[in-house]
Amino acid sequence: MPIPSFQFRPKYVSFDCYGTLIEWPMTPITRELVGDQIPAEQWDQFVREFRGYRYDQVRGEYYPYEQVLQDSFERVCRKWGVKAAPDAGKRLADGVRSWGPHPDVVEPLKKMAEHYKLVILSNADDSFLAESVPKLGADFHAVLTAEQAGYYKPRYAAFEYMLEKLDASPEDFVHVASHTRYDHQSMHDMGFRNLVLLDRGYDPVTHGYDYVTVKSLDELNQMLGI
Repeated sequence: MPIPSFQFRPKYVSFDCYGTLIEWPMTPITRELVGDQIPAEQWDQFVREFRGYRYDQVRGEYYPYEQVLQDSFERVCRKWGVKAAPDAGKRLADGVRSWGPHPDVVEPLKKMAEHYKLVILSNADDSFLAESVPKLGADFHAVLTAEQAGYYKPRYAAFEYMLEKLDASPEDFVHVASHTRYDHQSMHDMGFRNLVLLDRGYDPVTHGYDYVTVKSLDELNQMLGI
C-alpha cells in the first residue's frame, strides 16, 4: 500500500520527546527498584499500573518531574503492598537523562530539519531536555517543556502554551507522538487534525482520533514529501 502524503505544508512539525524520539527503557530500572517483591507472573501488570500512575500524576498542576516519578512510584508500590525506594525518583530521572535516541531517529530527523521547522513539546523539565536534545543531532526551532508551560500533557494548557509561544493555530502543525493518551486525544479535542502516531508499542492503536500511524521517521518523511 502506498504511503499517504499530507495535502498541505505545515509550518511546524512538532514532536513528543521521550519514548517518541528518545528511548524509554523505564522497565529495567523499575525492576531494579522493586527487586523480588513482585512475583514474576504479576510483573507485567505492575509495570502497566506504574505507567498509569505516572499518567494520573501529571493531570494536576506542574511540579518537578523527578518528584512526579517518585510520587507515582510510591503510589503503585502502596497499592501493591511493597516497599518503595526513597530515591526511586532520582534513579528513574537519572535514567531518563542518560537515554539516547531510538536507532531510527537521527538521520531522518536531520533530513526533516532541512525542510521544516521542528518543535519539541515535552513532559519534562528544562534540565532533562538540555541533556537529551543535543543527542538528537538536529536543529529545533523551539524546545518547549512542561516546566515552561506550567502544565504537563495531557492538560490542554500544555498545548495552548505551544500555540501561544509560536503564535500559531492547530492547522499549522503536523504533530508526532508515540503516546496517544498524552498527546493525540487532547490535541484532537482541541482541533488538531494532522496527528501522527509513531508506533513504538506503548499505546494501543485506536480509532476515533483521526491520526495516521507510521512505524518510522522515514515513513513520515515520505508523507512530508521529503
